[in-house]
Amino acid sequence: MRVLYFAWVREQVGLGEEDVTPPPEVATVAALVDWLASRDDAHAGAFADRGRLRTAVDGVFTRFDASIVGAREVAIFPPVTGG
Repeated sequence: MRVLYFAWVREQVGLGEEDVTPPPEVATVAALVDWLASRDDAHAGAFADRGRLRTAVDGVFTRFDASIVGAREVAIFPPVTGG
């Protein structure tokens, strides 16, 4: 699965994207974020406040309880504002 990071999330993680293979028990966006955060301090810092994060699974905006089973791509980004 490809995980994409945008804006300050990308800056904190230090990557724009990465290919990951989470364990089978990681079945939701929330579980994926927890698993990624457990990997290193950069991810942990970026994901410390979920209220500041939004997600999309295969291009569709989702909540943290959304399934990632069979997903090819998960994007993690800050809230988008317009002007």
